[in-house]
Amino acid sequence: MSPENKKRLTPGAIVTRHLGWLLLAALVILFLILVYPSLLITQEQYQLGDIAMQDVKAPGDFFVEDKVATAANQEQAAAGILTVYDHDPRIAPRIAEQVRTVFARMRTRIEEAGLVGEGAQDTPPDRQALERAMAPHKESFETAMGIEVSRGAYRLLTAEMFSAAIAEIIVQIVDAIMSNGVVANKEVLLQEIDKGITLRDVATQNENTAYALRQYYGPDQAKTMVRIIAEPMVKDLNYNLINLIVDFSQRLLAPNITLNRNETEARKQQARESVKPIMYRIKTGEMVLREGERVTAVQLLKLRAMEEQSKGRPIFTSAVGAAAMLAIILIVLHFIHLQLPDHKHLNTSKNLLFMTLSLVLVLALTKAGIVVAGGQSGAHPFAPPADAVLVAIPIAACAMLVCLVLGFEIALPFGMVAAMCAALLMGTRLDTFLFFAVTNSMAAFWVQHCRERRVVIMAGIKTGILGALMALAIGIHAGEIGGLNLAWMAVLALAGGLLSGIITLGVAPLVEMGFGFTTDITLLELANLDRPILRRLMIEAPGTYHHSVIVGSLVEAAASEINANPLLGKVCGYYHDIGKVKKPLYFIENQTDGRNKHDKLAPSMSSLILIAHVKDGVEIARKQKLGQVIIDTIQQHHGTSLIHYFFEKAKQLKGEDAVKIDDYRYPGPKPQTKEVGLVMLADIVEAASRTLENPTPARLQGLVQQLINKVFSDGQLDNCELTLKDLHSIAKSFNKILNGIHHHRIEYTESSSKEGAKTKNGHSDRQSTGKPSHRDAGRAKERPSHLKRLGMS
Repeated sequence: MSPENKKRLTPGAIVTRHLGWLLLAALVILFLILVYPSLLITQEQYQLGDIAMQDVKAPGDFFVEDKVATAANQEQAAAGILTVYDHDPRIAPRIAEQVRTVFARMRTRIEEAGLVGEGAQDTPPDRQALERAMAPHKESFETAMGIEVSRGAYRLLTAEMFSAAIAEIIVQIVDAIMSNGVVANKEVLLQEIDKGITLRDVATQNENTAYALRQYYGPDQAKTMVRIIAEPMVKDLNYNLINLIVDFSQRLLAPNITLNRNETEARKQQARESVKPIMYRIKTGEMVLREGERVTAVQLLKLRAMEEQSKGRPIFTSAVGAAAMLAIILIVLHFIHLQLPDHKHLNTSKNLLFMTLSLVLVLALTKAGIVVAGGQSGAHPFAPPADAVLVAIPIAACAMLVCLVLGFEIALPFGMVAAMCAALLMGTRLDTFLFFAVTNSMAAFWVQHCRERRVVIMAGIKTGILGALMALAIGIHAGEIGGLNLAWMAVLALAGGLLSGIITLGVAPLVEMGFGFTTDITLLELANLDRPILRRLMIEAPGTYHHSVIVGSLVEAAASEINANPLLGKVCGYYHDIGKVKKPLYFIENQTDGRNKHDKLAPSMSSLILIAHVKDGVEIARKQKLGQVIIDTIQQHHGTSLIHYFFEKAKQLKGEDAVKIDDYRYPGPKPQTKEVGLVMLADIVEAASRTLENPTPARLQGLVQQLINKVFSDGQLDNCELTLKDLHSIAKSFNKILNGIHHHRIEYTESSSKEGAKTKNGHSDRQSTGKPSHRDAGRAKERPSHLKRLGMS
């Protein structure tokens, strides 16, 4: 854009240019405020004992957890879990095997040293030599036994040649102690004496509950029991050897019952988790806090639960996501539907503003319905449930309004967007979206060819019936088999459909007046030929009136063939030339005395008069409030076509170089819709058909073809989306209508022999009754044969 053009842009022009984006931003902001009011409104934070400043109702169904009671139940469940102790019965056999193996290995080494030979039992080996030979093996003995052995004890064992009897005594003592059970910390064990413990065999994983906990030995008690158990086994042995056996047995003992803390805690945690939380259900609309009351502990618990629910969801990110979804869907639908060639004429600021306000109405109705549903739910035993109230919201009225004004092709996606907005406001519910998507679509479908106001009411009734069926289906799917709730849903859905029709019927005239739209109902009113402007046209410009009526008929018939709006085309045909009423005698169809006022005018003046009828027609249409579609037709029905007659006449008078062709062209613009294109073609064809001296079907067909080709070649139809196939259908329709208008009639002769003429013309049923009477003959002589000057001014 050049700097000069930028300077010319006024603030109003800038707003108009970016109106679509501004409306989108405003709609998204309003949507966010309604869906996420917490973004702007902060709720009062109450403490125990505070006075409530206002009523607080539950915004939806939710559960309140009594955390104190739940925690108490969880701890009770955990306390019921017995402490787990692992019992390993493999330790005693392992120790016994260890002792026997080590002692046997040491005896083998004595034999390998040659200190014990044949007859060794009778001749003991040299003690000193034995000690010297076995001294190097002391450390390996200690390692194998897993205990430290003093030198004296090792010499004593060496002297005893690591007797198998000594090993067997040690094994028996250890086995006797271990078979009873040795626990690492008996004091901790005895803390569970009242309820027992779970004793788990680590080898077989079998468990049993043990209650007699005192029977198990602690470490010190086990050492004491070694001497007691060993006493009958070692009574024949010397003192030193007894002490060695007792010392070895005490140090070889190991606890075989151990506390398993991890398993115990895991079982207690599992028991806690298995406890279901204690919940209190709060229903939608339930009064959580009343104004003027002191906040109790239970009410505070409910308020905190409501806050937790709202905090549990990332409000900001959810809001951004919802806004992005709505914006993307609106932008995509705008480009898919309003940027199509067939719908591009609908992509205007006025239409965008109307659809935006319609969506605002959807949001307002939905929010109001949610508030009403919350207030009615649970008010008394027979009060309708919240879901039943929601299906009564008359959102379908907005879809019906859009269909009446902009057509079904735009109303269908609008209904889907409206259903999505309602579903998001109600908590992103799929069943809500499906309900409103179906009812909106069908409501728009049933009013798309509305010609009478009763059709709107019938569409509302049909929508209500369909809504009742959908509500029943949704209720049954949700598990509401029978009962009062289903009845409420069906009744209120039916009422919602009927209310949609009533709202549409009442709001449609306001929309037409406020936005200047023209619906089919208004077109039917405009099609009444008794309207003041048409009566004036009939009286002051009868030729133009007759021409306009025929043009309306031509356009109506052709529009039906090419899938345009026949009613709109007919009405546009009626009003396209109303500007001629200001100077009717300057147009040939209104000149009755054969004198043409243009004969005394310059061609330039004549062209200005002809062009002025467009401007005059626009002024009259605005004054009569005929609607923008009629005004557009008046402006566009001549396009930028050339006034050939006066242009050629001017060239003859002034010369070709002295005449500007633009001075003899209509200002335009060219036709923008199919209906206006049809009016242009019908206007030209009807006027030209009157010039034919002998309008035979062939001549009419040739004339229609020639004129349509001329208009097409001049580029006047470039913007109205008429295809070549449409032009062919239009020509056929025009031919049919014109042939009916200009058909040949039988010529009646002026012969005095009326009977012969009537008989000849096929009126043989009228025959002479004889000679006339004298009275009849006298009367015949008195009156003339013709009425003089009948119809002449």
